[in-house]
Amino acid sequence: MFKTNEYFEGKVKSIAFNTPDGPATLGVMAGGEYEFGTSTVEHMTVISGNMLVQLPDESTWKEYKPFDMFVVPKDRKFKLRIASDAAYLCLYL
Repeated sequence: MFKTNEYFEGKVKSIAFNTPDGPATLGVMAGGEYEFGTSTVEHMTVISGNMLVQLPDESTWKEYKPFDMFVVPKDRKFKLRIASDAAYLCLYL
């Protein structure tokens, strides 16, 4: 069955499920700034809205729009700035 997750006082919510390629989450983020850590390699695709992302070992921020994808290595932290509500799909590979 599905598992729901909630972070940052309910400003980030996701539903975990399994795909043929492995586990995934489909989630939404309210406007704000967030920092996440990874335990596996994460392939994140923006579905709706825009995300400013600072990947590990990067000093600059890059904007990702719907259908853009970025990859975060295992055991690393990355930062997100969300101006308004955004949605994403994350595959854990």
